[in-house]
Amino acid sequence: MIKKIIYFTAFTISMGLLEAAIVIYLRALFYPAGFEFPLKSMPSYLITTELAREAATIVMLLVLAWLAGTNSHTRFAWFIYAFAIWDIFYYVFLKLILNWPVSWFTWDVLFLIPCLWIGPVLAPVLLSLLMIVIWALILYFNHSAYLKIDSRDYGLFTLGALIHIVNFCWDNAMYYFNSPNREQLSVLHLTYIPQTYNWFVFGVGSLFIVIAIIRIFNNSRNLTKVLKEGQLF
Repeated sequence: MIKKIIYFTAFTISMGLLEAAIVIYLRALFYPAGFEFPLKSMPSYLITTELAREAATIVMLLVLAWLAGTNSHTRFAWFIYAFAIWDIFYYVFLKLILNWPVSWFTWDVLFLIPCLWIGPVLAPVLLSLLMIVIWALILYFNHSAYLKIDSRDYGLFTLGALIHIVNFCWDNAMYYFNSPNREQLSVLHLTYIPQTYNWFVFGVGSLFIVIAIIRIFNNSRNLTKVLKEGQLF
C-alpha cells in the first residue's frame, strides 16, 4: 500500500506539472504582462482544445482511480485523491515558476466544464485538502478495519459538491444571462471581472461534506468494534 501511494502520488504530481506547463504557455501567449481579468480573447479552436483537454484529464484520473481501487468505494477515494494532488501541485508549480498566485485570494479560472468556474485560489486548495481527508478515511477503514459507507454519505458528498460548483459558476453565469449583449459574449464571458466570492455558500457546501466524513468515521468505527468483539466469542 505504501508503494502504491508513493507511485500514485508521483504520477498525479507529474500531472500537476503538465497542467501548470500548459497554463504557463497560454499565459506567455495571451497574458505576457501577467494574468488578470477580464479574460483575453482566444481563437475558438483553442477554447475547444482546452475543453477537450480538461475532459481528457478527468478521463485520465478516472482510469487511474479504477486501476488503483479494488471496489467502488476505494475507486472513488483514489479519484478524489488524484484530483486533489493534481490541483494542489498545479498551484505549487505555478508559484515556483511564475511566482503566481500572489496571494491565497488571487482570482483564477478553475475549470471550464460545464461552465466557467471562477474563484479565489484558496477555495479549491481547501477543497483539495478535504478530499485528501476523505481518501485517507476510506482507505484506512477499507484496508485496516471495516468500512461502512452508504448512499446517504454519497448523497451528502454529491450535494456538497454541487453547491460548490454552483458557487464557482453563479456570478459569472448571472452576468452572462443578464447581459443585454449576451449574443456578443463568448463562452468565456470576456468582459466579466469577479468581485466577491460567497464564502458562506462555500461553508454550507463544505459542511455537508464534513457531515459525511463524520458519519463514515463513526459508522465504520462502530462496525469495526462490533465485528471484532464478535470474533472474540
